[in-house]
Amino acid sequence: MNPISPPFSKAHQLCSDLDPHEAEGSANEIRPPASTPLPGQPCILLSDFIHLEQFLLKEFWAHDLEAIAPRLWVMSTQSSANVNPLHRQRVKGREIVVTEDPRLHLVWIHDRIFIKPLPRYLLSHAFWEHFLLSKSSTLTDRRDAIRKAAMGYLRTYRHLIRHESDFVIAQQDHLRLVPKDVSWTQFCGFISEIISIQDSDVSGRYCYGELRLSRLNLYAPLFLRKFYYEQVHGQYGDYFARLYGPILFVFAVVSTILNSMQVEIAVEQVSARHWEALWPISRCHFMSQYAVHRFSKSQVSDIVQD
Repeated sequence: MNPISPPFSKAHQLCSDLDPHEAEGSANEIRPPASTPLPGQPCILLSDFIHLEQFLLKEFWAHDLEAIAPRLWVMSTQSSANVNPLHRQRVKGREIVVTEDPRLHLVWIHDRIFIKPLPRYLLSHAFWEHFLLSKSSTLTDRRDAIRKAAMGYLRTYRHLIRHESDFVIAQQDHLRLVPKDVSWTQFCGFISEIISIQDSDVSGRYCYGELRLSRLNLYAPLFLRKFYYEQVHGQYGDYFARLYGPILFVFAVVSTILNSMQVEIAVEQVSARHWEALWPISRCHFMSQYAVHRFSKSQVSDIVQD
């Protein structure tokens, strides 16, 4: 994929809100008007460069996951294609939960998976061209990080929506993962070009697909120096319930060790001197049993002879 071009062509864009207009005082450069709001975000103007950059960074950069990206192979399959389509999520009994936090996108726990909806501005060719790829972009040195994270996030939808049934689920009113005014035919044309995105084009987190929240929470103290990655339990009982397994395992190991030590101490107390003291008693018992046996045998012989 050409790194200086958007991940899809203008002919297949799904949002035309930022179709360029000629800028004043420039006959060659084409840009959308500075007073234009970000598509889908009326409160954010394209002219507010600082706020725009902060917003985009918060929208796509998962700081925790990017920090531990080299170690994510411990917790997940090292493949960006490790993403179940939406219909498969239903087959697995998972509830699709909408989130706007990039840290939770494609993170699942038990019967839930968190998915971030596609924002309208990310479907605009002009947005990619003028804000994420252009060298004259108003974004600062964080532009490359935002672009790579946005590339990886966009590519996940290539795996989430593979069939028309997935598209129908994505457009359900309570989800709206894809804008309602987009048709299945339009989406197919758009997503067909996303497959050209390679791992070298995306941030470290998006070299992986789905992540299990229980594993992220388990490794959070080690890799993130935090008690947990994300707490999703509403009650303390649910929170402590996940500790029962490790506690029982530790209790079983400690009990086994203590029992072994007790047996060892008991064996050491029975020294050779104790065995020597028991020997005469055992010898007397043996001789008495032998005498009884001989006496019984002689009686039997006498009876047979008579």
